[in-house]
Amino acid sequence: MINRALALSAVALSFTGQTSFAQDLTPVTFGTNWVAQAEHGGFYQSVADGTYAACGLDVSILPGGPQVNNQAMMLAGRIDFYMGGHLDAYFAVQEGLPIVNVMASFQKDPQVLMTHPGKVSSFDQMTDLTMIVQDAVAYYEWMKAAYGFNDAQRQPYTFNSAPFLVNKDSAQQGYLSSEPYAIEKETGWAPDVWLIADAGYSGYSTTIQTKLDVVEQQPEVVKCFVEGSILGWYNYIYGDNSAANDLILADNPDMTQDKIDFAIKAMLEHGIVDSGDTLELGIGAMTEERSKQFYDTMVEAGVLPEGVDYAKAYDLTFINKGLGMDLRPE
Repeated sequence: MINRALALSAVALSFTGQTSFAQDLTPVTFGTNWVAQAEHGGFYQSVADGTYAACGLDVSILPGGPQVNNQAMMLAGRIDFYMGGHLDAYFAVQEGLPIVNVMASFQKDPQVLMTHPGKVSSFDQMTDLTMIVQDAVAYYEWMKAAYGFNDAQRQPYTFNSAPFLVNKDSAQQGYLSSEPYAIEKETGWAPDVWLIADAGYSGYSTTIQTKLDVVEQQPEVVKCFVEGSILGWYNYIYGDNSAANDLILADNPDMTQDKIDFAIKAMLEHGIVDSGDTLELGIGAMTEERSKQFYDTMVEAGVLPEGVDYAKAYDLTFINKGLGMDLRPE
């Protein structure tokens, strides 16, 4: 983690002109679900440009990783917010955990399937291919229910693309900005990329999660963090994101600017952050209708049981107000 207290103080002073303002900031820690990358850019943006500080928060970003469980840290009260997902909040309700989603940064899940160039022309044509997908992945259960994929055709993905590269009759899972870029850099050819969200998988992604008692006892903190994040995402994908990218590069020494550039372009082209309901409600949008539809889909796929009070998994209080829409280019 980078100590950004001095930088935040300076920005906060520029926003308010009051020498005492920086001392009044409320410290908040946001734990991400992976190492720093462009897909976290909106949050880094609002740290870098002082948006969080302007409404009273001193936000620190705690990167995740393969050996890090920031959601457990949040449940233990050691951090305030966590970068979660749609489905894990439903699982939390099922298990009686006091977790709630208060914003969805991504309207589309960035999970993809990749095929060799020209091998198929639609998502459903992959049912005859070897599917290289991790064990116990919820979206594959959805694919089985919605499209007729099966377990016999699935080969476990071990985060090694060699089996996919040598087998033209295969499809491999990936993350929109990661595996497709790595394969193109390694081989010189770009795989065809199929976003599972565009095939009907309707779960939100990169949500802001917190505990119920934080929402109940510190609503002003939640409001500031959510609204600051909404503005951060508008400014990151449509504005000058260089300062945010500097923070990402500092927090993740393995990250490079070319990977960041590729990821931002992919998020824009595929409407990951700003599409669908956000066009009317603003970035961060969630709706009751879509949440119910996703729950019903997961029940049908056998991922969740019937009877879960899924509405406890989200709180729409702080979103859907059109905040920041004036920052979207016309």
